[in-house]
Amino acid sequence: MKKLLILENGAVFAGTGFGGLGSCRGEVVFTTGLTGYQQAITDQSYVNQILVFTNPLIGNYGVNLNDMEALQPACAGVICHRVARVSDNWRQSATLPEFLKEWSVPGITGVDTRALTKILREYGTLKGKIIDAEDLHDPEAHLIELQNEQLNGQLAYQVTTDHKYLVPGDGYNVVLVDLGAKESILRELTARGCNVIVVPASVTAGQINQIHPDGILLSNGPGDPASLVGVINMVEQVQDKYPIFGICLGHQILALANGAQTVKMHFGHRGFNHPVRNLQTKKTFFTSQNHGYVVDEQSIDPERIAVTYKEINDGTIEGIKIKDHPAFSVQFHPDAAPGPHDASRLFDHFIQLMVKEKEGVVHA
Repeated sequence: MKKLLILENGAVFAGTGFGGLGSCRGEVVFTTGLTGYQQAITDQSYVNQILVFTNPLIGNYGVNLNDMEALQPACAGVICHRVARVSDNWRQSATLPEFLKEWSVPGITGVDTRALTKILREYGTLKGKIIDAEDLHDPEAHLIELQNEQLNGQLAYQVTTDHKYLVPGDGYNVVLVDLGAKESILRELTARGCNVIVVPASVTAGQINQIHPDGILLSNGPGDPASLVGVINMVEQVQDKYPIFGICLGHQILALANGAQTVKMHFGHRGFNHPVRNLQTKKTFFTSQNHGYVVDEQSIDPERIAVTYKEINDGTIEGIKIKDHPAFSVQFHPDAAPGPHDASRLFDHFIQLMVKEKEGVVHA
């Protein structure tokens, strides 16, 4: 079954279809991770995106229930150079093609992903669509459709939970604001004994106050952070009452709630080999990342926000601390699923922040 990837700049890539039937459209983005294809495919931050894997081979260890970051795939489509014909792992419950077919996610294999990635690096993130080769009757019509497509916006409201629920523990009460939260974030909190109350992105400050949490975690998620006006307003109202930890989209929301601005990146950071420097200790470590927006350094008020981490390759902001509130955030994923666990200690820092708040220690 021959399929085509059409990009809004007119480039076309041909390959063999696998997984779900039919077509899809979305932002075409690439991830540089060597493993972890299942976690990436089920990461809700990839909603409305067609995911290109730069690693030449994916699917060699199948999929399993333990590595799901959400209950089902989140990305619109999958593109790879080669999908494994045979996969083998003692935890495997299905092959990757079987998994994508079950959830109707189209994939293309046999694509020159090196050439495709070079285009995305040159032109930036491009909109694209996967179609059956036999449906290419009017190429110009496809390009016009893509160029007029609006894919960003308030996507977090599409993927958030529709109700509040509890993941019980015997430790601190943490409200997890689900903006598209990865399961790995929840695992890190419960591993530290936290009693986690997961709430929708539409949660209000009043509803959080009724819970009386010890801390709030703002999760990762998709879309334009500046469009989430309700979430930003909520954070403005609660940040002086509770310790806050923001991850990825949650990091951007915390910055916006403190007067900064965000901008869309040329092609974003996706993968788990991104070097980040701690500006205080000067130590560098590798991180897992998945974001297409970034906090604009020029918009930061140094009286309110201290920059704590930066990306080595392009100098973009990777972490902040709010000076007059017990709140901090990072652009990368300390939950590291997949990826290095160099930054997992940040969850311990969040716990320590709640301890200090309980003990009445003045925030510095």
